[in-house]
Amino acid sequence: MKKNIAIIMGGYSSESGISIQSGNVVFEHLDKNKFETFRVLISKEKWVHIDENEQEYPINMADFTTTVNGYKIKFDFVFNAIHGHPGEDGTLLAYFDLLGMPHSSAPFYQMAVAFNKRDCLSLLKPYGIKSARSVYLNQGDKIDIENIVKTVGLPCFVKPNRAGSSFGVSKVYTNEEIVPALEKAYLEDREVLIEQYLEGIEVSVGVITWKNDIRVLPVTEIVSDNDFFDYKAKYMGESKEITPARISDKQKENLTRVARKIYKSMDLKGLSRADFIFVGDEPYFIELNMVPGLSAESILPKQAKEAGISLAELFESTIDIPNAR
Repeated sequence: MKKNIAIIMGGYSSESGISIQSGNVVFEHLDKNKFETFRVLISKEKWVHIDENEQEYPINMADFTTTVNGYKIKFDFVFNAIHGHPGEDGTLLAYFDLLGMPHSSAPFYQMAVAFNKRDCLSLLKPYGIKSARSVYLNQGDKIDIENIVKTVGLPCFVKPNRAGSSFGVSKVYTNEEIVPALEKAYLEDREVLIEQYLEGIEVSVGVITWKNDIRVLPVTEIVSDNDFFDYKAKYMGESKEITPARISDKQKENLTRVARKIYKSMDLKGLSRADFIFVGDEPYFIELNMVPGLSAESILPKQAKEAGISLAELFESTIDIPNAR
């Protein structure tokens, strides 16, 4: 019998629209000969299954089922396409674990750590993973501009600690710009990370579970038309994403080793994408994305295509993960 696959999308964050795009791509490409696929929109207002005629059917939160024309549908597997809260930060995955329902993502604890930039950097530091100098603030903390500049220098980046898609991120050049940048970041999250600016080639690399092994995909070089890889650069065509990246064999070797080490050290599963800046030949880790964009134009699918993996194969690989949690 075909497995019933719930493709969850939407979420509670600023990334909900992007998530719906990703979820619809998964819905379109999963093999209908192998799976019964169901789009499930999760928002603050409602949890609903949406059929191909855009008819909505409520989700029973007690057991994550839905009823269509009097027939109760139970799901065998959840494909997580929710960027941000509550899908990428582990919240929903803890709920699915309680229900005993397998899903496409890493365990909820690993997801929560990966989503929290500060905690992820702290966890990886003992493994020798290089990263930029940083200062961490909670909303309401005293803002010591002199200490911030002394620690990270100028220019620097001010970013929400727990958000994606570059929402709330600013590149700051002067002391006077720090407070406005913090206020912007606090609109997305109560926790903020201020990071040293690193000069070098920016790259992104997908790491996935593929046929019971860790697979590092071809590297993408990011060349933004803007001051940095912001929202417009990511989603409105104001950047060049070059796959494979124009990097040396030594840089590629170092990056592949570090990306694999991060995935293995954190005991990750499923799809992931890690961002780095090269300082010389050494990759400096920026952040980890555990629910990367999944449209045909997104970075990870392009890398999979370069590796000879179709979207259908990429998405199905997450369902075939042994002992999926």
